Amino acid sequence: MRPSLVISSFATIALVVTGCSSSGGGETTTASPGASGGKVTLTLATFNEFGYEELVKEYMAANPNVTIQMKKAATSNEARDNMNTRLAAGSGLSDIEAIEVDWLPELLQYPDKFVDLKSDAVSGRWLDWKAAQATTADGKLIGYGTDIGPQAVCYRADLFKAAGLPTERTAVAALLGNTLDSYLAAGRQFKAKSKVPWMESSGALFNAMVNQVKNAYEKDDGTIIATENPEVKALYDKVLAASAEGLTARLAQWSDDWTGSFQRNGFATMICPGWMLGVIKGNAAKVNGWDIADTFPGGGGNWGGSFLTVPSQSKHPQEAKALAEWLTAPEQQIKAFVSKGTFPSQTAALEDPKLLSSKNAFFNNAPVGQILANRAKAVEVVPFKGPKYSGINDAMQAAISRVDIDRTDTPAQSWDKFVTAVKALS
Repeated sequence: MRPSLVISSFATIALVVTGCSSSGGGETTTASPGASGGKVTLTLATFNEFGYEELVKEYMAANPNVTIQMKKAATSNEARDNMNTRLAAGSGLSDIEAIEVDWLPELLQYPDKFVDLKSDAVSGRWLDWKAAQATTADGKLIGYGTDIGPQAVCYRADLFKAAGLPTERTAVAALLGNTLDSYLAAGRQFKAKSKVPWMESSGALFNAMVNQVKNAYEKDDGTIIATENPEVKALYDKVLAASAEGLTARLAQWSDDWTGSFQRNGFATMICPGWMLGVIKGNAAKVNGWDIADTFPGGGGNWGGSFLTVPSQSKHPQEAKALAEWLTAPEQQIKAFVSKGTFPSQTAALEDPKLLSSKNAFFNNAPVGQILANRAKAVEVVPFKGPKYSGINDAMQAAISRVDIDRTDTPAQSWDKFVTAVKALS
């Protein structure tokens, strides 16, 4: 869900590792009893907001022999650090561990550390590219897909009105267009009439756009090309040029300044994958004017998304698998979407009338279900993310931040540091 922002410590795991029938996912599911035939306690570890609180209660009511204890990390990075440490130690992980897509490739290197979740019951449940992200080369499925992050553009209609720009979402979509250049051109129009920055940061825009590049940092065989890829350099230059023009608010996502900016007209637009809607609503409480346009620079892109895994450490792998299967069934994912805005990755869920008719009162009663379903269908490129992807992307975000937020480096200076960081990862 949230992008990873720190260099991975997964190398620790590499040193340690190299050294050494569930239901069909309907409304209710009865998990198989434990080996002793008695009651079973399962631990479920997530991060941020998955929308599982009420679902867990529902599952336990339908399965009285199962007790579920939830653990929720504040961020994806916190969950990742816990996974790295306990996977390396060989103990201490929960029966179900949520993982974020950007650090999933690291885990795919060690499939024996996870239960194979593949079964006929879930065949065809997810969008093909979503299931492929959690499938090993030899066909093992180590994760059940939860949400995806189809991206639209959220905007402050009140600030648009004050700047003399269109405010109705169809007209705004036309103004923004479907290219990065048209989005930035609209920003220049806005800047000419407003003192409010057009967007939050160059790093946020880069992260959204790089997810439309098939092989941004690595070839399919894992060869690192990040520092030589002209698409990456051109995107780096363009988002930092936007910063130099004054189009960004120079705010680091998830920082206190960024969170507080929602209450003080911090910026007019932001790239918003489905999971971001709940974040905006939470940070911008009592702020009127937010809306969402059915368009995206580049046409369509996916940012983020998570999976549920069952580590081999689990003492109750079959019961954990049954719970993970139930939580990721279309019916439950619709409920999670209604609760927290986590947009489902299941093909049946994407056609569900409850999803397509869903509106969000905070975003001017926008038909968010239909808009995000449209954005999901617009995704044409699913980037290759190998074991080094997350670390390289962290280094890229640091490079952009040095210029846009910290203002300590020129773009050229910071790019040279990025090259050095990538060489170290190699």
